[in-house]
This record gives sequence, C-alpha cells and structure tokens, in this order.
Amino acid sequence: MGFKCGIVGLPNVGKSTLFNALTQTAAAQAANYPFCTIEPNVGDVAVPDPRLETLCRIAGSQEIIPTRITFVDIAGLVRGASKGEGLGNQFLATIREVDAVAHVLRCFQDDDITHVEGRIDPIGDAEVVETELMLADLESLEKRIKPLDKKANSGEKEAKEALALMMKAVVLLREGKPARQAELAAEERGPYSQLGLMTAKPVLYVCNVEESAAATGNDYSRQVEAKAKAEGARAVVISCKVEEEIAQLPGEERKDFLDSLGLDEPGLNRLIRTGYDLLGLLTFFTVGPKETRAWTVTKGSRAPQAAGAIHTDFEHGFIRAETIAFADYIANKGEAGARDAGKFRLEGKEYVVADGDVMHFRFNT
Repeated sequence: MGFKCGIVGLPNVGKSTLFNALTQTAAAQAANYPFCTIEPNVGDVAVPDPRLETLCRIAGSQEIIPTRITFVDIAGLVRGASKGEGLGNQFLATIREVDAVAHVLRCFQDDDITHVEGRIDPIGDAEVVETELMLADLESLEKRIKPLDKKANSGEKEAKEALALMMKAVVLLREGKPARQAELAAEERGPYSQLGLMTAKPVLYVCNVEESAAATGNDYSRQVEAKAKAEGARAVVISCKVEEEIAQLPGEERKDFLDSLGLDEPGLNRLIRTGYDLLGLLTFFTVGPKETRAWTVTKGSRAPQAAGAIHTDFEHGFIRAETIAFADYIANKGEAGARDAGKFRLEGKEYVVADGDVMHFRFNT
C-alpha cells in the first residue's frame, strides 16, 4: 500500500492540472471556470524510487513493481461549502476518506485565470478552505455528541470515553483551530483518527507557482512555507503547468526540460517524498528472479506487519524474516554476496523494519 491523498483547494488554483500531470491522464477536465470537476476523480500513480532499478539489475529480475499512491481530485471548495454552497457536502464527505490532504494554493499571478474571490492571497485561500472543513467537522461532531451525552450521563463507560475524545476536537474547533492540534495520549490516537474528522488529517500545502519560479519559489510560496512550519505541516513548491508539460514529454526529453528550468526532478517525486515523511511511511523490498517489488508500511512497523502488507496469511503464519539492509545488498552485489559477508539476517517478530530493507518471509500455511 501507499497512501490516499485528497487534492483540495479553491476553484482555479491548479488542482485538476496537477492531478492530470500526476496521473499522466486527462481524466480530470482542467478548465478556467469553477466546478469543472463535477465528481471526485481517482488516479493511482507509481511511486518513483531509483533503488528499484538498482535492485532489479543486481537480481536480474524480469519485472519491476513499484508501490503506488492514490490521488483523489476533489472539486473546488468555496466559502459556504460546509452549508452546501458550490458543490457542497458531497465533496466534503470524500475528504473524510483520505489519509492526508494536499492543499493546493495559488501562488502565481495570471490575469487570464480568474480567482473565485478576486484576489491572489494563498494564506487567505488556505484559511477559507480550512474554515469550511472546520465548520463541517464541528457540525458532524455536535450531531453525534447529543445521543452520546445521554448515554454517558447514564454511566456507560464507552460513551464517556468517546464523548471525552470528541470534546477534545469540539473545543479546538469552536476556537477556530483544526482538530489535528489535539493533544492525545498514545492509546487515543487510533480512536481519534476513526472519528473521520477532515481537519484531523495531516496537511501538505502545494504551492502552485509560475514556471519561472518552479525551482526557487516566490514570495507567495515563502509565506506558505512559513505557515506550514508554524503548524508542523509540510509545503512543496510545484508549478502545475510545468508538471503537466513534463507528463506529456517522452522520457528522453524530460531531463533536458528539467535542466532548462533548474530542476533535478519532477515535482511528483518531491510531493510523494514529502507525503511519505508527513505520514511516517517507509518502503521495503522483495527481490527475486521474477520481480523486484516495493511495499509501503508505517515507520515503526514490525516484521509480521510488513509480511501482512504482502498477504494477511504471511502475517498470521509469520515465522522469520530473511533481511538484508539495502546498502549491504548493493555493496555485496546481491543476496549471495550478503550471505558470504555476514550481512544476511534472520529477524523475528519484534524486528522493526528499516527503510530499504530487502526482505523474504518464512511463514506457516
């Protein structure tokens, strides 16, 4: 698994253009008018990882299978969306289903592209969308609290615990703060995430700049980066126009185009890496003659959980994980060399998976 990322923002900020570039399709119509995306578009893209080619070459694998990330392009939200303005609550519901929110902000001037609020102010845009999500979260919680309150007052333990958790979010939301700012004990994090609050999700701000600022950013994007730093969020500078052009170029022409703009890689790569960091994800590999494959788990996952990412039977019947660190696999030119060098390890159920581990699982059927 990779992760599911919702692309949100006001109309005409570049969401659908970014989605088209990321998925290398024209599935989401990008046009200069609000609500051109009339239903959420979903696209899976391979996560770029140069380590896969290196492993494949050493192992002589027939095929490379990268892990994947799902992007959901959600129609532009406007002021009043929480009350049904624009396309309203149907799209707010879609946001509840994603793991993280990529909030696209317009950080460029262009008189030919209208702004729904008639000004260029990425910080203001972020506040408009965040406010609508907070209002929708608050309304959802207040509806759920009423029946819970009665049960809690009658002495039901589970109702009391659920109510206390919800109230942590309610207090923040009533103060105009997103639910992700709640201070939670370790045991509360799982149940809190299951409340389905949009403003509890990690946020990645995508600063959509003009082509000339794709490598360096601009004054608008620097404002957003400062905001992200203050919030403990993340920010990435991307020119959606550039990304769309890159997506349409043959592979051999992409490097020259990137070089001409002072870019080392497409924005997609930076976006995914930043998203992985935001969600605390890492990649491990399985390598063999048939395929070299990437898998994604959360940081801190133990070997049986990694096995379960491949198949639930692997986790249930887990015995051992044959493990080689990526650097050791490369330095010793594969599994046989790693064995000879003493870098091949048998790890048990308590082993914490490291990014880049090359693993093979032993399990009972």
